Amino acid sequence: MTSDVSPVARTTGAPAAVPPAATRWLDPDEQRAWRAWLYSWMLLDDRLDRELTRETGISHAYYEILVQLSETEGRQLRMSELAERCLSSRSRLSHAVSRLEERGWVRRQVCPEDGRGQLAVLTDEGFSALEGAAPVHVESVRSHLFDQLSPEQVVAMRDIGDTLLRHLHDEP
Repeated sequence: MTSDVSPVARTTGAPAAVPPAATRWLDPDEQRAWRAWLYSWMLLDDRLDRELTRETGISHAYYEILVQLSETEGRQLRMSELAERCLSSRSRLSHAVSRLEERGWVRRQVCPEDGRGQLAVLTDEGFSALEGAAPVHVESVRSHLFDQLSPEQVVAMRDIGDTLLRHLHDEP
C-alpha cells in the first residue's frame, strides 16, 4: 500500500502489529519495485512449473523434493527436514511423497537413529527421473531468467537474494 491508500480494518479483533499512524507506507517507486518483483516471480514460477510439467510430467514442487533429496548424503532426509527445506507443511509434504512413492521415485523408511522419525529416500528410478527433468528445468531457468538479464543484473540479483536470505533465515 502507498501512503495515499487507507489501511483496511482488521476483522480478527487482534491488535495490529503496527499502529496505522506508524505504518511506513511504500512510496511510488518502492511500490513499483515491489509489484514488479512480486509479479515477475509469480509469472516465472508459473512458467517453470507449466514447462516442466508439460515436458516431463513432474511438477515444480515434486522436482524440488527430488532435488533436495539428490543433494544429500545417501539421497535421504528426515521428512520434517525435507518439509522445512521445501517450505512445505508436513502434511502437504507427506501427500507429495506419497505421490512420488506411487511412481517409485521415493520410498520411506524408519529413521535408524531413533526408530520414530521417517526418512524420505530417493530411489534410483527417482534419480533417473530427476536427471531427465534437469535439462528441461535448467533451460527454462536460463531462457526465462538469466538470458533476460545483464551480467550486472545477475550480480545485483544475487546480492539482493543473499541479503534477503540472511535476514529471513534469522527470523523465526
